[in-house]
Amino acid sequence: MKRRALIFAAAGVLLALPALAMLLGGDVNWDAFDFVVGAILLFGTAFALNYALDRIISPRNRVVAAGAIVLVLVLVWAELAVGLFGTPFAGS
Repeated sequence: MKRRALIFAAAGVLLALPALAMLLGGDVNWDAFDFVVGAILLFGTAFALNYALDRIISPRNRVVAAGAIVLVLVLVWAELAVGLFGTPFAGS
């Protein structure tokens, strides 16, 4: 239960960072849609991590699964943010 709370708290803190950056400086410019997409990505990742860590017994397989889930998050986030791969999702 404690692990679940930490995973979802981390997702909430990561989502709050752009809002805090918007308040403190003018470099970050997110609108409501950006926060919705960020929440879907972060909390979807939190759900996937929680599910994988609950179902997988082997510690090695847990690390591999968690790493793969976080890698997918990072790649999707980078694509949406800067168009890393040049797909239409990046707005290019």
